[in-house]
Amino acid sequence: MPVLDQIKIAGQYVLPKHLLSRLLGKLASARAGSLTTTLIKTFIRKYQVDMSEALHPEPEHYLTFNDFFTRALKPEARSIVEDANTLALPVDGTVSQLGAISHGRIFQAKGHDFSARELLGGYDQDAALFDEGDFATIYLAPKDYHRIHMPMAGKLEKMLFVPGDLFSVNPLTAENVPNLFARNERVVAIFSSEQGPFAMVLVGATIVASIETVWEGTIAPARQGGSKEVKVWDYSEQDIRLEKGQEMGRFKLGSTIVALFPKDTLTFAQELCPGSVTRLGQPFAHLK
Repeated sequence: MPVLDQIKIAGQYVLPKHLLSRLLGKLASARAGSLTTTLIKTFIRKYQVDMSEALHPEPEHYLTFNDFFTRALKPEARSIVEDANTLALPVDGTVSQLGAISHGRIFQAKGHDFSARELLGGYDQDAALFDEGDFATIYLAPKDYHRIHMPMAGKLEKMLFVPGDLFSVNPLTAENVPNLFARNERVVAIFSSEQGPFAMVLVGATIVASIETVWEGTIAPARQGGSKEVKVWDYSEQDIRLEKGQEMGRFKLGSTIVALFPKDTLTFAQELCPGSVTRLGQPFAHLK
């Protein structure tokens, strides 16, 4: 590994990631007028953000950096695959890994995997739903659209907030930090559907100011008050249903999602592989 990359990885272990993330979160939520607009314009240039797809393409429209970062797209910018037997990609991003959950383990990168049980907050009954099933991990870069949508229709059964670290989740870190996605702060949403259960895991990262869902608002970090305990919401007695392609949550500053599906439920779209660029609504997988 190049020396510079070694320094970057080592820095991840000593950086006060939570403090830095919370401070930057306050800055991102501040209404700072021309300073906010300048920051947005600088970000657009640095990361080559395609604002022609945004519902409001003018940087001056956004009162806070978070408003810009969670910007809506024009309705015609993305279309959701209509075939009932085809799942839709839930985010714009890049496939990190996808494939089978083998003996309860999920592949992260060469030499690294992690436990599905740990990813889902440590509950055996939840991990059992996806035993020998399939997973897909998709990384959202800074330039990407940062709202998360449903890959298929589902009824919300349960949500967990799992406190943890806030390592960066970029490819370099994924290749060198063991257990990355099961050690970072995350929100787990478990749904039921006509085809069985599925889980959407929204993984936090360095400078991710918050994770939100459409049914509960901000989950991480403000709702937790610094607690290190897993928090569970049971929605089984409620009728919260979301359709394929409907928004389910968003990141305020970028991160990663991990989607889990049961055994013998689907096959991923042939064109998807590690490194594939994803676009919301395009084919994700085909039901068996």
